[in-house]
Amino acid sequence: MASFEDVRAIALELPQASELSSRGRLQWRVADKLFVWERPLSEKEQSAPGDGAPRGAILGARVEHLIAKEALLASDPDVFFTTPHFNGYPAVLVRMEVVPADVLREVVVEAWLCRASKRIAETYLQAHLPEGGEPRVDAPSGRR
Repeated sequence: MASFEDVRAIALELPQASELSSRGRLQWRVADKLFVWERPLSEKEQSAPGDGAPRGAILGARVEHLIAKEALLASDPDVFFTTPHFNGYPAVLVRMEVVPADVLREVVVEAWLCRASKRIAETYLQAHLPEGGEPRVDAPSGRR
């Protein structure tokens, strides 16, 4: 089971990332832009998905655009979900109790890439690409 300590470790190894607490909830930002955050469901949201509403820890994560959001939601509905609150917004919710460690890393790094400046993101990606240009296993699959 992934924890917010895992999110912290991944997020804070990214350039210019910082951690804040807002209303008692953790959030991680790059250049004051939110990229991942602790996101418990409100009572109203808990009733939206019906009896299957997650009860455990939930991570909110920015995605590049709505097409990326739909792809993630379709790729693994046991891990990724959304609520009506996020309709039209490029973010997904992640069930921390079932997300594999490698997927969590990719979600956090991809969210950071969406929010970091182009220069910082490109510098990071260049440092994480081998000479052949293909990403290493620990590098994100997104922006290149």
